[in-house]
Amino acid sequence: MKSIFLKLSILVVVLSFSLQSKAQEFQGKAYYFSKSTMDLGRWGARLSEAQKKQVMARMKNRLEKTYVLSFNKTESFFKEDEKLDAMSGATDSWGKNFAQGDQYKNVKDNQLVQSQEFYGKKFLVKDKLQKIDWQMGSETKQIGNYTCFKAMALIPSDELSWYNFSWDKLRNQEPQVDSTGAVKEPELKMTQVEAWYTPQIPVSHGPSEYWGLPGLILEVSADNNTMLCSKIVINPKETVEIEAPKRGEEINKADYQATVIEKMKDFRNNRPSRRRG
Repeated sequence: MKSIFLKLSILVVVLSFSLQSKAQEFQGKAYYFSKSTMDLGRWGARLSEAQKKQVMARMKNRLEKTYVLSFNKTESFFKEDEKLDAMSGATDSWGKNFAQGDQYKNVKDNQLVQSQEFYGKKFLVKDKLQKIDWQMGSETKQIGNYTCFKAMALIPSDELSWYNFSWDKLRNQEPQVDSTGAVKEPELKMTQVEAWYTPQIPVSHGPSEYWGLPGLILEVSADNNTMLCSKIVINPKETVEIEAPKRGEEINKADYQATVIEKMKDFRNNRPSRRRG
């Protein structure tokens, strides 16, 4: 009798380890195509149609990008597929200063680790994941072979592009006064996000800052940008290695933003003024 119990105990332990192993082995890769639109504004109004097309062709590398999201049950690694500039045959060096670096997310530990390079200096940004209050609906659509459900959220705009820079962001940092001379509270701009996720891939991952839904996010639209998954590989033959970036000066998101803004202030203030002829 003792022998039977011993054998049953060993069988239970073996099955337990086997199930744990299979759960840990679950992994995949999702490939995304990102496309942004750009408003040329008043400056664009002065251009001919041919000139507008030329500008858009030169900006294509910044407006159209491809990414790869590697993931397992709890971790993900999001990376841009770099490509040569169609016009010059070189990478976009200026845009690289404000592009999203390699991003590691751990949904179990609420951890973000992202590598950023700014004017030749490497930073390792460590912070918590961006909290997203998703409103999930019943609307569905098909993306490839997967049935996806719609979810919406309002997220502070700066939190979606904390690694980026715009002169508007710099102006918003400077105190604004009203007609009475009183300092106005800075306006918190929000971005509406629309996401489509599939419970058929039961992980809480997604591209870029997006995560936290009961299924992999296959499409997400925010402001003037849309990211769409074009290909998914579940449990590829080669093991997917997911590790957080390790090189660079450690810093959090708020301090990284402050560093970039101070550098751009110096750039603006030291820029030689144009003389009128």
